[in-house]
Amino acid sequence: MFINWGGCGPRPSAPRRPPPPGAAVAAAGPGRERFRRRQHARAAAMKPRRNKKQVPSFRKLLRTSQIKLDNKLKNKQYKQKSAAKKYRKEQKKLREAVRDAISRKPFPLEECKKKQVAGKYKEEEEDALPLDMMDEDDLKLIEDLAQKASFLTRDLSSNEPVHVKKRKHESVIEKYEKVPRRMQTEPEKELIHLLPIKDKSGIIPQAVEKPVLNVAHDEEEGTEEMEEGEDFVEEPLPVLTPEEMAAQRRQKLQERKMHIAALASAILSEPDNNIKKLKELRAMLMEQDPNVAVIVRKLVMVSLMEIFKDIVPSYKIRPLTEAEKATKVKKETQKLREFEEGLVSQYKFYLENLEQTIKDWKQRKLKKSNVISLKAYKGLAEVAVKCLCELLVALSHFNFHNNIIVLIVPLMNDPSKMISELCFEAVKKLFKQDKLGYASLGVVKVISGLVRGRNYDVRPEVLKVFLHLRIKEVELQKDSEDIAPKKKFMTYKEKRKNLSRMQRKWKKAEEKLERELLEAEASESKEKKLKLHTETLNIVFVTYFRILKKAQKSPLLPAVLEGLAKFAHLINVEFFDDLLIVLHSLIASGGLSYRESLHCILSAFHILSGQGDVLNIDPMKFYTHLYKTLFSLHAGGTNEDIGIVLQCLDVMFAKRRKQVSQQRALAFLKRLSTLALHVLPNSSVGILATNRIFMQMFPKMDLLLDNESQGSGVYLPELDEPEHCNAQNTALWELHLLQRHYHPTVQKFAAHLIAGAPTEGSGALSLDFSQRSATELFEAYCMKGMTFNPPVASVTPRRKDTFSQMDSFVDEELSKQLQQHISETVVHKSLDFAKHLKETSLS
Repeated sequence: MFINWGGCGPRPSAPRRPPPPGAAVAAAGPGRERFRRRQHARAAAMKPRRNKKQVPSFRKLLRTSQIKLDNKLKNKQYKQKSAAKKYRKEQKKLREAVRDAISRKPFPLEECKKKQVAGKYKEEEEDALPLDMMDEDDLKLIEDLAQKASFLTRDLSSNEPVHVKKRKHESVIEKYEKVPRRMQTEPEKELIHLLPIKDKSGIIPQAVEKPVLNVAHDEEEGTEEMEEGEDFVEEPLPVLTPEEMAAQRRQKLQERKMHIAALASAILSEPDNNIKKLKELRAMLMEQDPNVAVIVRKLVMVSLMEIFKDIVPSYKIRPLTEAEKATKVKKETQKLREFEEGLVSQYKFYLENLEQTIKDWKQRKLKKSNVISLKAYKGLAEVAVKCLCELLVALSHFNFHNNIIVLIVPLMNDPSKMISELCFEAVKKLFKQDKLGYASLGVVKVISGLVRGRNYDVRPEVLKVFLHLRIKEVELQKDSEDIAPKKKFMTYKEKRKNLSRMQRKWKKAEEKLERELLEAEASESKEKKLKLHTETLNIVFVTYFRILKKAQKSPLLPAVLEGLAKFAHLINVEFFDDLLIVLHSLIASGGLSYRESLHCILSAFHILSGQGDVLNIDPMKFYTHLYKTLFSLHAGGTNEDIGIVLQCLDVMFAKRRKQVSQQRALAFLKRLSTLALHVLPNSSVGILATNRIFMQMFPKMDLLLDNESQGSGVYLPELDEPEHCNAQNTALWELHLLQRHYHPTVQKFAAHLIAGAPTEGSGALSLDFSQRSATELFEAYCMKGMTFNPPVASVTPRRKDTFSQMDSFVDEELSKQLQQHISETVVHKSLDFAKHLKETSLS
């Protein structure tokens, strides 16, 4: 008998075949179970609660706790994965629906759903029993129950909620349509608040709408320009001829020149207001047009250099402290501060650009832009070095001068001759114009470090620059003697005694004014100048002594000896003995050239002629070496070294005449006269002027003007010992040859010496020759410019049968008779010729 567990529908009147047992359980089993659970829950609620729960043991808790935790974790992870998967599916369907709706295609989801449902029904029909085994009423009842009970059609393997099917049947397009759309609204207008207006009613606020740029319009214009640019790029560029390219380049260059000139003139006219234009002008140092890049960069470098020389103040600008920045100042002061700050920063950037240009050339570094070739970098580097040299000399008082020195000094040793000469000339000018000594001290420090850092492997010209330092014996002695010259004022007692009351009053005002004038004139104290000079010379001598000690075979030795010869009188007395020993050892080694040996001799006698007078040293070895070296000079390339010989002779004889014997002076006089025959006229004049000084200083020099010998022995010209060559037994026969020299000045000096070098009388020299030293005469008659001094007088040609007015005989009567006889013979010959013509014509 069939039991209706669901209680749905009346009992059938006719007996039917019973349904299959599986279908009855499937239809009534779940409802009965649910009813039984409800009844059990109601009964439990009606009964009083009893706490029959047993407390689990500790071991049981240990066994079950880890399992519970693992299960909870797995459930949590499963829920998260399912939720994420569900969200991804919904998003995917939503995207597909939106895409299909936009493309206006038929939406396929409902059809797919129908196909899926039909497929499920087919599978159920295939799996279910055949329908001919069930009654029609039972089948209809089961279908009705299936429609009313939603859990029968639910897939038990899925974790979806019960009513999710209803949401799935909703159209996705309807969901998309329900999403709120953002309406395109007008942008809110920004307001600019103005000053309010006040009237009787109160304060009325004022505001103005801020103009809004049409961004869309600008973007359209930008896209149009891009399209036009693309169209333009696509078109082939016209091929220019060389003439057109040259004209285009000239036009670009002219535009750049005008722009540079406009910026420069604006800066020079008002530097305070146009200091920002320096940055614009400096930006042109990075010109990228390859056709005009090199020339434009050179022009900008030179223009900036001239601008800085003009607008830089005559003082050094220091950075402001925090306290000075915090204080309030006047507008003029603030403007001046801004100008100074901008000037210093732009000057710094300009120097960095010049330095980078030189580094790029030295490192042969090519930029990525390839605007300038490696060959063009050399020209840019030369212009950069010229600018740095100009700034080194012109702005020695301004900021970053030490940085310029650090850049210029290493370039003195550069292999490029042009760059090294530019640096040499700049340093020489700096030494000559540096009155106080700050800049000179900085250059000397850098040169000393350069020589030591490169292990004395530098060019000799680097050390020869020291010869142009403005540190002389006279200036240094004056500074040390008159360090602080003070004017002596009258004391109070002297004023009371010698002056009246009114005179004392005027005298007091006059002394006050003089004190103020002295303070104003003493801009830099002489003590500071003396200290700077002393420090500079100490560094110079340390450099010289290091080379003498460690690098005696270096090519720097001649420059060192020449420098010692100039500054030897300023060396401390404590070093004299050691220095003379070193100089003599250098000469005795034989490894020096004649020029280097001459510098050694000159240095030794400069030491002995100054503070070395107190030393008991016999310099006979130096006299002997100079006597030996004289015959190595001639009219060729060594003629220029006669000037060093003349300086040595002046120090050895003129300043030490009391320590020189007569035999030594006679030997030098004879050898110098012989040397005067082998050299150029300017050297002959200098040597004869030195011989004149010898004959005036040593009284018995006229022995060599006679043919008679004095004492025993024969003159030995080949002997190199001046004390033992018997020079008193010879004569100065060379003077007679020099008296017939082609140079008129040599003739005058030779005739003057033959006459005994008198200071007065007919044989005396003119003041132009007698008051000038031998070195000055040597330089005055120099023939470097291939000019004859004095200039040769032009000779006019004359006829042989006539006499000039200058030609005259001793006997005037005889000359008159001779002229009368010549005139008579000329007249007689002319008459005979006329008579001869008449006779020939008659015949």
